[in-house]
Amino acid sequence: MKSYIAKKENVERNWYVVDLEGQTLGRAASQIATILRGKNKPTFTPHVDCGDFVVVVNADKVVLTGKKLDQKMLRHHSLYPGGLKEMSYRDAIAKKPEFVFTEAVRRMLPKGPLGRQMLKKLKVYSGPEHDNAAQKPQVLELRY
Repeated sequence: MKSYIAKKENVERNWYVVDLEGQTLGRAASQIATILRGKNKPTFTPHVDCGDFVVVVNADKVVLTGKKLDQKMLRHHSLYPGGLKEMSYRDAIAKKPEFVFTEAVRRMLPKGPLGRQMLKKLKVYSGPEHDNAAQKPQVLELRY
């Protein structure tokens, strides 16, 4: 029995559209990271980007459970002393919902060039309309 190793030239990519209205942020991000990585396919190869494209709509209607909207903070540092900037998730979702969801997915993908290449296949929109109708994406229902 030989192991199958996918080559990047032979990978077939599909387009999916996911509606995040009422979905939990972390659960949706983990499932979408799996699809971007290609782990849902039988031809998964760890060192090849064999995932599919995912279009996410209604990113501003994503839900966080418990008191995370006010207690959990989105942080980044300017690399200068005293340069820690933080914002609650309630404010972050109000200001830039696309960034909040993209960042959640990015942190679940591999680090390095392969992970950055996988993240380019994620298209996030805050409203119900998207610009990828020409690709004819299939509607994907998340499991949770």
